[in-house]
Amino acid sequence: MSGRIGSRVTCPSHPDANLIEDYRAGDLVCPECGLVVGDRVVDVGSEWRTFSNEKSNADPSRVGASENPLLTTDLSTMIGRSSSDVAFDESGQAKYQNRRHMSSSDRALANAFREISNMSDRINLPKTIVDRANLLFKQVHDGRTLKGRSNDAIASACLYIACRQEGVPRTFKEICAVSKVSKKEIGRCFKLILKALETSVDLITTGDFMSRFCSNLGLPSSVQRAATYIAKKAVELDIVPGRSPLSVAAAAIYMASQASDDKKSQKEIGEIAGVADVTIRQSYKLMIPKAADLFPSDFRFVTPIDQLPQI
Repeated sequence: MSGRIGSRVTCPSHPDANLIEDYRAGDLVCPECGLVVGDRVVDVGSEWRTFSNEKSNADPSRVGASENPLLTTDLSTMIGRSSSDVAFDESGQAKYQNRRHMSSSDRALANAFREISNMSDRINLPKTIVDRANLLFKQVHDGRTLKGRSNDAIASACLYIACRQEGVPRTFKEICAVSKVSKKEIGRCFKLILKALETSVDLITTGDFMSRFCSNLGLPSSVQRAATYIAKKAVELDIVPGRSPLSVAAAAIYMASQASDDKKSQKEIGEIAGVADVTIRQSYKLMIPKAADLFPSDFRFVTPIDQLPQI
């Protein structure tokens, strides 16, 4: 017979011995005397090994989908395909169909979470942002403060807020490009959500977009550093009052690139930054008279300041 210390099974002859678990036989064996202390132990290991290159569509795994803590219920019954005659009625319709027991509220949440995930995949956002956006949507949905607004618009606004709060902001245009709703509607929901949840987001600065824009334009780090410095200095000197950080960043990139070997046009920069050419020109026009004060002291000019484009 096996002994027991508290809730731990032990060998009666060697109570201090660490028992060995034989997964294949399902036994607990004493290493000192070989006594089978316990049998029929449940194997908690993986039942099947699956390989990504398997051609078969059959999934031998018998576990359900992972639980979502933001949903109250997620119960479903999935019935596999059958070719047997008994599985169909006289008209040829399947007798047994998949059933999903989910409330209308959870169904709306699940659809919104799926939309947030799809939008995030299109612009390569990490899971931390998806999780935060899902939580924001859950809070808005439970609070019922945005009745009458479409779930797609709320989901898009939640994703925009999540990006801001996680320190990797995206522009309204970038979110709108992967969303099903207009930029104006996303903006309205954004303001309503901040007010309803009594939360806030950090102000956008020119540095938030600089690294990503310069990388997408294929500009070297020296130009990126110069553009970051130019934009920051322009704001500090109050040269661009009332201009959005996005347009200032785009103008700074244009100025830095024009002074280097890697010259980029306003159109190229505008396409990456999502800013109109005329918007870049307006900010650049304010900055060019003070260009000598904006460049960092260690910047290596290929095109002198006095030969930069004058608008």
